[in-house]
Amino acid sequence: MNSKALKDVKVLDFTHYVSGPYCTKLLGDYGADVIKIERPITGDPCRHLPPFEEARQSPQTGLLFKYLNTNKKSLEIDLKSEFGRNAVEQLAMDTDILVENFRPGVLNSFGLTKEKLRHLNPNLVVVSISNFGQTGPYRDFKANDLIFYALGGLMYIFGSTDKAPIKHALRQAQFKAGTNAASAALMAYYKTLTSGSGEEIDISIQESISASVRDATTSYATSGVVRTRQSPMNGEIPRTPIEVRDGYVVPITFGSTDWSKTADLLECEELYNPKFTTPEGRRENAQEFEELVRSAFRVKGKQELFYGAHSHRELVYGLVQDAADLLENPQYQHDGYFQKLEGNISSETQFPGRPFHLSKTPWEIRTSAPKLGQHNDEILIKKIKLSTEYPADTGSNDGQ
Repeated sequence: MNSKALKDVKVLDFTHYVSGPYCTKLLGDYGADVIKIERPITGDPCRHLPPFEEARQSPQTGLLFKYLNTNKKSLEIDLKSEFGRNAVEQLAMDTDILVENFRPGVLNSFGLTKEKLRHLNPNLVVVSISNFGQTGPYRDFKANDLIFYALGGLMYIFGSTDKAPIKHALRQAQFKAGTNAASAALMAYYKTLTSGSGEEIDISIQESISASVRDATTSYATSGVVRTRQSPMNGEIPRTPIEVRDGYVVPITFGSTDWSKTADLLECEELYNPKFTTPEGRRENAQEFEELVRSAFRVKGKQELFYGAHSHRELVYGLVQDAADLLENPQYQHDGYFQKLEGNISSETQFPGRPFHLSKTPWEIRTSAPKLGQHNDEILIKKIKLSTEYPADTGSNDGQ
């Protein structure tokens, strides 16, 4: 068995929902020893988010939680109690990386200030993930992915000019912030190994999204041009999803492509008309061109267009895939990307697998997501040797 890339790295995980747990999942899946601190009774709120693995809602069957918390141990404890604070302080003394995504100031309210943590463990790397960062005028504002895409600048350039701005679905901003946090944590940890001094890391989810529009902001800074959404009728094939017989494709044409290649692919006689063979002609007849193109696409199948386009060097088409398409996609199947996790009630449930390949220290799901408080005895009694008469905490922690 190959050793793990992060073997012997100890992580104390004060995270919940998505961004923080994805950061610590990445660390755990590559070998780190992750202890997840959860509030009593309810645990991480993500445990209760649908979809669930079985019809009856249970804190053990939330599929998003099960995906985000592999290779972790769960410690159910009240951080507001003296016992809870004592326990986490002892754990912090033997930790390499601490990750939290509370609202700014919440960790301090538990007595775990940066000064206290630095006193307990001068080498500790502390990663804080929050909506807008630990400082600044937006520090205490609430937000969600819709807000991040609006404030981050991406929403303004998605879609077409005849419609309102749109955003990516689900929680992509959260996952991006989690990836940034894991990368930053390992950079700081490497620095600690060489210098013997810990570091604090401030991750802003908004800034994690804004980094994606660097081309647009650079263009504005250098030329004053504000990049916007594409016009639906500009005399070219739309660079947005276009409807076909059985779904959608995204057609891209590079360079000064011979128009006949597109006309050949679509097998549309009308598109061979000389008035459509030049960019100027297509712009002058944009409405007629748009209607012909969309009609030609609607009679073609998405697989036919995808593979047909890729037989031409200058035509690059993408499939707009649904969940069923993803699981059946031959490239994902070749890589074995989607994985079944042990311990699932449904043996058919599959999750995204390793985010990247390491040839000698590979990704591995060693344990499935823990039950709430599953490792209390192991951590409190065996690891830090607290009294076996530890209290049954009933308080609750503040969230992000």
